[in-house]
Amino acid sequence: MKNRFGIDIDGTVTCPSSLIPYLNHAFNLNITLNDVKQYDLNHLVDISEEEFANWFAEIEPVIYAESPLAEGAKHILNKWEKEHELFFISARGSHLLDLTKEWFLRNALSFHHIDLIGTHNKIKAAKEYKVDIFFEDKHDNAVMLHEECKIPVILFDTPYNQEPIPSGVIRVKNWAEANIWVENWLKEEKKQKNGR
Repeated sequence: MKNRFGIDIDGTVTCPSSLIPYLNHAFNLNITLNDVKQYDLNHLVDISEEEFANWFAEIEPVIYAESPLAEGAKHILNKWEKEHELFFISARGSHLLDLTKEWFLRNALSFHHIDLIGTHNKIKAAKEYKVDIFFEDKHDNAVMLHEECKIPVILFDTPYNQEPIPSGVIRVKNWAEANIWVENWLKEEKKQKNGR
């Protein structure tokens, strides 16, 4: 039976710095990803949360349509797609589904299912799809998914997710490291199923 992989999109499959050029341009900033020390970006700009939310809602489709792939993501995901079921679960709103699917097709990325749930709380979706492992860049999501679903969660290392993690959340630098961890995990799973 194939394993089900739950995979976040933004900052995980897409490059975590995708948003930075748009922030710099819109707010006359000169920041890099290393300057982003927390997931919420509002503190970087001198406008209200509501104004920032409105700006983001307007620019969001452009960012998602133009986001570059994270290094190594395509090779690993297309390899996994042949061996496992890939469920992309994202906080994007469902109105962005067509745009998201077009981005996957344009980048020649395979998928079995894409669910844009419109919230950062991915626990319900992870349980509903019975995913065996999750891939994430948001620290509190990773911790909650591990604790609530009792599954390993791969956390892609970024400057904005440096808080401590429990042992079931595994910090990796890139997709190549994620692949190595997954291969070892699958070997262990196989051993346990075969009673060795």
